[in-house]
Amino acid sequence: MKVINKQIQGIFIVLFLLHNAFAKAQNTPEKKEKMTAAIIRYEVKNEYQAEFQKAISNYVHQSLLNENNMMSEAYFEQDNQTVIWLFERWNNQKDLDKFRNNSNAVTTLLKKALVKPEEIIHVKDLEPISKQEWRKRSRAEDKQLTIMLFVDAKPGTEENFKKIYHKAMPEFRSEAGVVTYQLSEFENDKTKFVTFEKFRSNDAFQFHLNFPPIQPVIDYLNTSIKKPPFHDGIHNLIEFAPLTRE
Repeated sequence: MKVINKQIQGIFIVLFLLHNAFAKAQNTPEKKEKMTAAIIRYEVKNEYQAEFQKAISNYVHQSLLNENNMMSEAYFEQDNQTVIWLFERWNNQKDLDKFRNNSNAVTTLLKKALVKPEEIIHVKDLEPISKQEWRKRSRAEDKQLTIMLFVDAKPGTEENFKKIYHKAMPEFRSEAGVVTYQLSEFENDKTKFVTFEKFRSNDAFQFHLNFPPIQPVIDYLNTSIKKPPFHDGIHNLIEFAPLTRE
């Protein structure tokens, strides 16, 4: 009888352990897929400029219809329209790759329209914003100004740079003239950063440059980057897709 009781007790213990293991598995959240962000630089041959811009514009508009896309925007350099920048953020890399592979018009042009192969920069957003915030647009009456700044920090100073921006970012985003403001770091080099700054007008940008919270950022840029002056890393961009306004 004692042997039988021990056997029954053992069975109950096993069932109890299995129940706990099952419950734990049920309550464990699925691993969240990593959001992917990319900046792509194209240098286009003059004779293909109009055709390539049209293909990229169509790519942007189609990607914005995809439920897994957070943002897509395309610009050319203010001082050199043959240089085109494409900014993308997707829920995960798989969905981005799938969409790109189905973009036949762009894929075909890549083989003949570029001066050299495209440059793809994968970045990580340090102060992430939502899809709704990414899709915020300038107003129809605005004279939008978009600035991209590349920062190549001296090794050992990059954490200080992130701390400065972490403190300043809420202040920057609260400015009335700011539409979008994002800081990202290169995934393959933690000493390289890029800002994406969209203002409603040049006046809004000038206000930003004189806004007190920006001073620690300016001080850092003047003392802690590899190749000063930091102005050399500024790119003035002109949006051509999606070019929608509130």
